[in-house]
Amino acid sequence: MYKVGITGGIGSGKTTVCKVFEVLGIPVFYADTEAKNIMVQDEILIAGIKETFGKNSYFDDGKLNNKHIAGIVFNSEAELTKLNALVHPAVFRAFDRWEESIDPNVPYTLKEAALLFESGSYKMCDTTILVTAPLEVKLARVMQRDQVSVEQVKARMDKQWSDEEKAKLANHFIINDETNSIIEQVLSLHHYFLKTAADVQI
Repeated sequence: MYKVGITGGIGSGKTTVCKVFEVLGIPVFYADTEAKNIMVQDEILIAGIKETFGKNSYFDDGKLNNKHIAGIVFNSEAELTKLNALVHPAVFRAFDRWEESIDPNVPYTLKEAALLFESGSYKMCDTTILVTAPLEVKLARVMQRDQVSVEQVKARMDKQWSDEEKAKLANHFIINDETNSIIEQVLSLHHYFLKTAADVQI
């Protein structure tokens, strides 16, 4: 099955773009949402997190102690790398299981991930989309959505690759600046992917 990876920085609106693809009947795997689920479901991952970050990483009821984990990884690049090294392989396994459950007649699938390029998972996709937006638009969106300050948003952004860095690895682009039509851009790519997927299967 033809695989399309889609990503974008915080506030780019990549989830909104994915919803349009879903309206067109394209299944979307939300890697970031799945990562949160498997951190409390995948026994191998849970054991690895406890071993690396301590038994306090989970509460007695099995829920993840987000405050404990965040206190460790948000202030240390090395610790964050350790966490990603545990989580990303588990997400890859979840994606493979998800793909096996998809109707084989579906022309292509979408994998949405904030760290598509950083994690290296773009290499498992046939092509990629980068959703972009001007900085001021992204800042306004996240500030309104999460009720946080501009400094807090910028701190989150600093932990991600810039659009310029991601653009070097992206194959397609969607500009989500509230001026250009998202629907028209998605439809154009959808028709392109349909044709490409059909050509690959021949």
